[in-house]
Amino acid sequence: MTTALLRTAEALHARARVGRRAVVMTMGALHEGHATLIRTAREIVGRDGEVVVTVFVNPLQFGAGEDLDRYPRTLDADLKIAEQAGADAVFAPFADEVYPGGEPQVRISAGPMGERLEGASRPGHFDGVLTVVAKLLHLTRPDVALYGQKDAQQLALIRRMVRDLNFGVEIVGVPTVREEDGLALSSRNRYLSAVERRTALALSQALFAGRDRHAAQEALRARAREVPATRARAEALSAIGESRAAADAHAVAKAAPATTSVPADVVAAARIVLEDAARLKPPLEVDYLALVDPSDFTEISDGFTGEAVLAVAARVGTTRLIDNLPLTFGAAS
Repeated sequence: MTTALLRTAEALHARARVGRRAVVMTMGALHEGHATLIRTAREIVGRDGEVVVTVFVNPLQFGAGEDLDRYPRTLDADLKIAEQAGADAVFAPFADEVYPGGEPQVRISAGPMGERLEGASRPGHFDGVLTVVAKLLHLTRPDVALYGQKDAQQLALIRRMVRDLNFGVEIVGVPTVREEDGLALSSRNRYLSAVERRTALALSQALFAGRDRHAAQEALRARAREVPATRARAEALSAIGESRAAADAHAVAKAAPATTSVPADVVAAARIVLEDAARLKPPLEVDYLALVDPSDFTEISDGFTGEAVLAVAARVGTTRLIDNLPLTFGAAS
């Protein structure tokens, strides 16, 4: 397969369409995470469908002092990765193709959800993201568009925009791809020095600690619901064998069986890892750590049931990184 490089929407629209068209939106500097999105898109549309990868560094989503000028631009390498992953075309428009006449006067507002977490740290960021996503959806006219779950808040906002504004496109989220050491794949990882990368591993390690704490709590509470509310409950729970689990078992046994794990405990387990990393050289500078409802990105409280996202953002040196893990609270877990 030879992947076509297209610079205008007119050239893209001139292509014959037989099956479904899937679009993977990127800012370039493609890596295995993007390749996974492209391969997933190919699986969705099949051999008769078309996979289009967009490469466009969107100036609207960069704030003052952010890395717009130094953001990596590697179109030749991107073409090779896209081709190897199964893309039919790479749509890499110039700025005046996306924004004729300069920056748009009319933009999409991300609303209250766009002002939380990432939005609080980067005011106006999600307005710029949604504006370019809307533009590219119109320019590429896909049946389905795929986005990585690493940018969980972005994915949630795109889904909300498509629903609220009646876009006729299916949105598919694809799980985060990680490197062997656990670091979530990101185009910004290349900015990290060797020592900075060691510090940066605390992001995923903190999430994994929160996940493990959540799993232990859910297992204990499931066991608590199965064991009669007697003195024997602590002994039965302690049979799990792990020292921490045994200690928790006695605490759980003294109370009525709960239905969910405690969000505050999950966050606390993750925070311990981040606090340790803040003492490293170079240190990890945490922006936020939050356990949120993915429908609106508000923080969840005790008693919450359903899907949640444990999200973190931090800076190492001059590089800002984000990561998250999905968790399920309650009987569904």
